[in-house]
Amino acid sequence: MNSVAVLPGDGIGPEVVSVALDVVERLGLPLDLRFGEIGWECWRQEGVVVPERTWKLIEQTDTCLLGAITSKPLREAEAELPQDLRGTGIPYVSPVIQLRQRLGLYANVRPVTDIDQGKFDFTVIRENTEGLYAGFDVHGLDESLWNAVSGHPNAAASGPEETSVTLRLQTRFGIDRLLRYGFEYAGRHGHRLLTVADKPNVLRHSGNHLRDRLDLIARDYPDVETEILNVDAVALWMVRRPERFGVLVAENMFGDILSDLGAGVMGGLGLASSGNIGDRGSYFEPVHGSAPGMAGQGRANPMAMLLTTAQLLDHLGLSVSGRELRDAVGRVVRARATVTYDLGGTARTDEVARAVSGELGSASTEPESGDDVVDRLARLDTASVSDALDSLGVGGVLAGITARVPGTHTAGRAFTVTYRPVGPAGAEKGFRNAANYLDDVPAGSFVVVDNAGSTSCTNWGSLLTSLAQRRGIRGTAVHGSVRDIAEIRASGYPLFSTGTTMVSGKNRVELDTTGQDIVIGDVTVRSGDIVVGDDNGALVVPAGQADEVAARAERVERTERAIAASVAAGSRLDEARRRHGYAKPWGDGVRA
Repeated sequence: MNSVAVLPGDGIGPEVVSVALDVVERLGLPLDLRFGEIGWECWRQEGVVVPERTWKLIEQTDTCLLGAITSKPLREAEAELPQDLRGTGIPYVSPVIQLRQRLGLYANVRPVTDIDQGKFDFTVIRENTEGLYAGFDVHGLDESLWNAVSGHPNAAASGPEETSVTLRLQTRFGIDRLLRYGFEYAGRHGHRLLTVADKPNVLRHSGNHLRDRLDLIARDYPDVETEILNVDAVALWMVRRPERFGVLVAENMFGDILSDLGAGVMGGLGLASSGNIGDRGSYFEPVHGSAPGMAGQGRANPMAMLLTTAQLLDHLGLSVSGRELRDAVGRVVRARATVTYDLGGTARTDEVARAVSGELGSASTEPESGDDVVDRLARLDTASVSDALDSLGVGGVLAGITARVPGTHTAGRAFTVTYRPVGPAGAEKGFRNAANYLDDVPAGSFVVVDNAGSTSCTNWGSLLTSLAQRRGIRGTAVHGSVRDIAEIRASGYPLFSTGTTMVSGKNRVELDTTGQDIVIGDVTVRSGDIVVGDDNGALVVPAGQADEVAARAERVERTERAIAASVAAGSRLDEARRRHGYAKPWGDGVRA
């Protein structure tokens, strides 16, 4: 069982943590939740923000879920200490900085995903332990620092007592582990481009040090292309062309700014999650902060906390549950019926959480194989799915079967049907009830009919189409002929077939079997496989490989969008294809 230290913290932290854990409870996961204290109230009562008992709890658990933390400037922190501790020189150090430095959590991982339309999906990885936030911030300079800056005219005019200096610390140790984490993350998530955001044209020596380390380490990851861009240019392209990025790595301050910009690009801090990862420890927190002015009002958006929890589940190896939680949040966001004020709605914190929980509940009523992967495939072009199948060495195209209703796009689990010819003696018996199987087809299915490609009679028409639509069937592919094309096109029902004919099949064939394997050309269709169809035709995705095929096809489409964006921005086509891995757009060899 995985143990999690839960630290609700300050402001809206306890509210969003509480409702998020109520939602997660629906997943029935092997989690041992242990609660502790952290934050501003600990400072006000004890003069520490992370009590020793909390450190002990963190050491005893596998990871940590943090709600939100309030931090205040030096004067305000001193003023809110207990009376007997004021003036004693107790330093206030942000609890998140303490967590990151004491636990060695050097990588701050911030996904930036278009939850609404799926147009971009990249991750900002910010260095946590050095850079401009390393803590070397001094006002009133000693001799060594003064000697370093006294030649600047502003320092000379101010003197050492009225000059401040902040040092940007960048070490080989810190740079190397961050870059390696970025490359490994890119590999796990199928990204082909790692972008380093810095300012090497101004910060020349530290920037050159970073470039040297990148060039060296990149040799160990030949499948991932690299680039170094000025941080201001990265900010522009995050707004204009966010789909061009895969993994974006930056030092502490630049990463802090870019990751918050990423939150804005994806819709606001109410959707922004984060994880802080080290070689041995980790903690996960939403990005939005404690918002003390909103505490207790029930207005806070819990989605960032839910998405943060999904990140935590991924980290613990519970990635299926993490995906279920993300998908449930996505469905609520896209529906727009139950969202908080920041997303244009009026729902309260607990109402949003119940809506997400309801999506989990509806998903749990599906078969174990679920319809989530079916819905993912239904959003993909068959050409992308075909590329993904090809990358796995799997043939899936139903050769010779053509789309009969232009503009339809669908996917569903195969319900297989086979016919057999009726001999001369059988023909005398007339109507054979050959289509009565349709009463038993589950909603969400895709009917695949095999009549050996025969065009001597029809196996589908307008009557069956109307019944299929009422039953929630997602489409039909016939290895044979269909009729009543005009009526079926008017209905918008996804229909695919080998041919069309007006010859009746009522006394020419009879039902042979349902649920048995069908072979069409070189492709075997098994009951429960997923059939995907659009204007290109129809193909079959084996049920056991559906998740991998969907993931690869999604990467194909991201790659193609990135290439299109690069070309639109002025790149040559050959350069854009090389940069974004067009030779293997599915990421084969990266995440296979």
